[in-house]
Amino acid sequence: MNLLFASSSENPDRWIPPLERALPRDRVHREPGPHIDVALVAQPPTGTYARLPNLKLVQSLWMGVEDIVADPDYPRHVPLARLIDPGMIAAMTETVLAHVLDWHRHHYRYRAQQAERRWEQLPQFMAGDRTVGVLGLGALGADAAQALRAHGFRVLGWSRRPKLLPGVESTVELWDVLGRSDILVCLLPLTAETRGILDAKAFARMPQGGCVINVARGGHVIEKDLLAALDSGRISRAYLDVFETEPLPPGHPFWSHPNIAITPHTAALTEPRTSVPKIAANIERVRRGERPEGLIDLAAGY
Repeated sequence: MNLLFASSSENPDRWIPPLERALPRDRVHREPGPHIDVALVAQPPTGTYARLPNLKLVQSLWMGVEDIVADPDYPRHVPLARLIDPGMIAAMTETVLAHVLDWHRHHYRYRAQQAERRWEQLPQFMAGDRTVGVLGLGALGADAAQALRAHGFRVLGWSRRPKLLPGVESTVELWDVLGRSDILVCLLPLTAETRGILDAKAFARMPQGGCVINVARGGHVIEKDLLAALDSGRISRAYLDVFETEPLPPGHPFWSHPNIAITPHTAALTEPRTSVPKIAANIERVRRGERPEGLIDLAAGY
């Protein structure tokens, strides 16, 4: 089969050699054309899809596919598969745990005390004293929720349909999750229904002094509402990896806010070492005429 690597953001030298080793019968191309069977994409250059009349599959190199779904040039008759990368799942869970523990164990407050050379012991809480609400129970959310439960936290999970996860209370009632979550973790796909889901009403529903962690997409958060919630003390801390505009502009108020921790969309990066075997398995499914893993419901957007 003929594969196309098309990305304006991923380094082809990190991807093409392992792809060629995993798929020795196939050729990996850097230029589109009518001979291409499968396109491996992450922000492909403009005009790429128009030069691919015989595509059998568009395979995203990322787990998020909202950019592809929203691209007017994407040929919607061609199946689209998101990448289910075990390395990315593990990295995301590590990031979520790091942020949850930073807040739960007061590490961010102790760092501030150190800067002031101040010695003050803060009250200790057990993990079981805290409730973590996880918005989105897909591959990323489910793994993070179960890891949090393994650490002793009470865990609520919200998704479009209830999920059966050991030790995790799953619900379709968003208002219930918001009202009970000391720590709120957003791992939702970005769709028309979830855009702006974390707004003033959502923050007002949360317990006083709660924590918000957004490692999904910047569009989930109404930024001015989050700033207001932080300034009022309704939310005590926010950990943000994603933003409406990226890179985050130098003059953005998030940079200087004392209760916001910023990372540059690095919560979980795609790792070729763990993702190439998953991509290769999907190519083999296409070769055999089978259904690829991770197919997107275009109507739902994920």
